[in-house]
Amino acid sequence: MTRRVCDGAVKPPVDGVEDTVDGLGDDDALDTGASREGDGETLTADLPDSLAGQRLDKVLAPLFPDLSRARLQALIGEGRLSLDGQLITDASRKAKTGTYALQVPPPAPAEPEPQALPLSILYEDEHLIVVDKAAGMAVHPAPGTPDGTLVNALLHHCGDSLSGVGGVARPGIVHRLDKDTSGVMVAAKSDVAHQGLSKLFATHDIDRLYVALVRGAPSPLSGTIETQLGRSASDRKKMAVLKSGGRTAITHYKVEATFGPQDRPVAARVACRLETGRTHQIRVHMASKGSPCLADAVYGASQPAQAVRERIAAAGLTRQALHAAVLGFAHPVTGETLRFETPLPADMAALEAGLATL
Repeated sequence: MTRRVCDGAVKPPVDGVEDTVDGLGDDDALDTGASREGDGETLTADLPDSLAGQRLDKVLAPLFPDLSRARLQALIGEGRLSLDGQLITDASRKAKTGTYALQVPPPAPAEPEPQALPLSILYEDEHLIVVDKAAGMAVHPAPGTPDGTLVNALLHHCGDSLSGVGGVARPGIVHRLDKDTSGVMVAAKSDVAHQGLSKLFATHDIDRLYVALVRGAPSPLSGTIETQLGRSASDRKKMAVLKSGGRTAITHYKVEATFGPQDRPVAARVACRLETGRTHQIRVHMASKGSPCLADAVYGASQPAQAVRERIAAAGLTRQALHAAVLGFAHPVTGETLRFETPLPADMAALEAGLATL
């Protein structure tokens, strides 16, 4: 369904007033976690000449009065806005005259239900809980994944003690891992912990180290990747390195081992330390170096060597070879230094063992 919400001139927004998206610290997130209070339709509006040249989200907000500006920013970031058929993903760009179409997704179920799902708990006190998330488990409900998530499991385990700051759809969640990325995550059980953890992620005062098994080996063997990341102009479900716009993304990486011929390795084990946490950051950054995570169906543009494919199949790896191995931070309430490290899960460990025989 398409609904036209505004035609002609509108009162421009007040200069200097800017909303911000209430985002989370995304480690390697698949879904953006934008709220889903929309009405499941495409909204269209004509931008008059008088508003051209101003910041896009500021001038569009009055044209879509049913949406908050933060909600509008999130939808633009998800790639749901187009101008005369051309996709737009940068909310801060200058507005142009034309017809804008905004896709608002249908609402998700109101509240996730508690479910008795297996949890690997590494630490827990009255303020927070640290788990080793299994691959295949989404962090919170989203379209296509209404239940069976970490949030469902935490609601069952923690009950009413789970922090409500994250909202009804994602209580306690302060950062995310992609559904098919395994590893260490922390969730808040009290509001004070939620606020403290969110601040730590926002200021990058978190030690986050991932292990990736990749195709070939990035060159040089260690370094820092700094780019602008944003939604792909051709596929809103993918992230991409952008020449302009997007958000700064910084990954420090080091090749820990290579597999195959020394002068031309067919695979490598890479330690990636996040300075920022953007959606799919490590996966996009490794792919940008020509070494995507093995078995990554989204960013692995071409197949690895036949011998590597055989070992992927033998290991039973059906998801990207990426594991959040280390999470360290100062406890937001007690100040205690906490650090958690988990070994590679069975599928990645089996693949690494197989690669070592090359």
